[in-house]
Amino acid sequence: MRRREAALVMKATFNTFMARVDAAEYGLCRRLNRGAQYAPTRRVFQIASRLGNGIVWYVLILALPLLYGAAALRPAIVMAASGALGVLLYGLLKRTFVRERPFITHASISRAAAPLDRYSFPSGHTLHAVCFTWQACAHFPELALVLLPLAALIAASRVVLGLHYPSDVLAGAAIGAALGQLGLALT
Repeated sequence: MRRREAALVMKATFNTFMARVDAAEYGLCRRLNRGAQYAPTRRVFQIASRLGNGIVWYVLILALPLLYGAAALRPAIVMAASGALGVLLYGLLKRTFVRERPFITHASISRAAAPLDRYSFPSGHTLHAVCFTWQACAHFPELALVLLPLAALIAASRVVLGLHYPSDVLAGAAIGAALGQLGLALT
């Protein structure tokens, strides 16, 4: 019983902390979300977000062995495995922390794209963008010219579209970097 009580206290403490973080981040989140009012800007970020759903990463993983031959086979497999681990990890974190998305918490933040799931923390799009970019650029540095701006655009899209707080994106980036580094250690 004590373990359950401790877990409830920890969750309540975290929720109180996150409510303060939400309030502190609201201004920045709102300012960035205003960019979604302009159709051309909104469309660019919607496209980036859609690519970050996985499409671009699946294509990248499949294309690496085609472009680079056998030398890319192991990195592609490790990238796929680290991506799967990322899905499990961010799913667990979202179910644990149940942080509502900014457009749910704050009526003045508009939702400019449909979310893939209910909760906000951490950003899975950013996690995977950083994880895959980290690994691909380490193995094939010439891809950085395309992948680094794409990863940055995907990460920014999550806040501009009203789907994440900046701290969700930062947490996703940190986890993605750790998974990317783990992937490099395995190759």
